Amino acid sequence: MSTPDIVLTRIDNRLVHGQVGVVWTSAIGANLLLVANDAAAKDELQQELMTATAETAGVGIRFWTLDKTISTIHKASARQHIFLVVKTPADVLTLVKGGVPITEVNVGNMHYSDGKEQISKKVYMDQADKDAINGLIDAGVKVYIKDVPEDKEQVLQKF
Repeated sequence: MSTPDIVLTRIDNRLVHGQVGVVWTSAIGANLLLVANDAAAKDELQQELMTATAETAGVGIRFWTLDKTISTIHKASARQHIFLVVKTPADVLTLVKGGVPITEVNVGNMHYSDGKEQISKKVYMDQADKDAINGLIDAGVKVYIKDVPEDKEQVLQKF
């Protein structure tokens, strides 16, 4: 098993959209978008929409469950520069606990819903999100908020 070249891991509850698929992908030099999300791995319509965005950016895209990501990512080719996109902090923590070599996580968009408090302009978290972020930090993962590539990182500390 080799170490996959994960150039960026991003939490974005929208998964792949224009900002992620085009702006971030080109800024970080990724050539493969890997959406690690159990629901998206089964949702053909959602996959079609995200695939269109990936095609616009000229990159490949895969839709894997969290379990498949854990069991398969170590088989990645050295020429694959992977942009790993997940929906929630809990998803990233599951991947880290499963052995996916994630050293830092970019928190993009986590929209408001009942019970969530505002952490930054586009990031809202509830206690479960905060607990997962704390778990990532405890595992030695750098976690930061950064909406677009030119923004300054806002590194998160334990909650």
